Amino acid sequence: MVAVEFALVAPLILLLLAGVLDFGALVRTAICVADAARAGAQYGSLSLANSSNTTGIQTAAVNAAPDIAGMTATAVKSCQCPGGASVSCSGTCTGGKMLVYVQVTARATCNPMFSYSGLPFSGAVSSKASMRVQ
Repeated sequence: MVAVEFALVAPLILLLLAGVLDFGALVRTAICVADAARAGAQYGSLSLANSSNTTGIQTAAVNAAPDIAGMTATAVKSCQCPGGASVSCSGTCTGGKMLVYVQVTARATCNPMFSYSGLPFSGAVSSKASMRVQ
């Protein structure tokens, strides 16, 4: 009798365990991608020279998550006047010192360990981090 009950319940328990493992992998990937975006933004916010080095920012972001295969990062530099109006970074502000920001977007795909037929799962994870240049 116990063997029959176990045979009925075991597939459900294994499916649940597989889902937990895949969800954990997705959460881990999301955390690593968020940390990578933050690392790239930190690199860009260190100086005005770093904020213009988009290749260096992207490299810092990708290197922050070496175990996430296929992760990409994009960096954008933007400038604002103290009132919040966007301005070209080569321009000037009349109301004070220009505020320079670096925004990094990191993206990766988390592939599930198991196949779930009938369930849509893209596994795409992205994160943005923005910091003001010091």
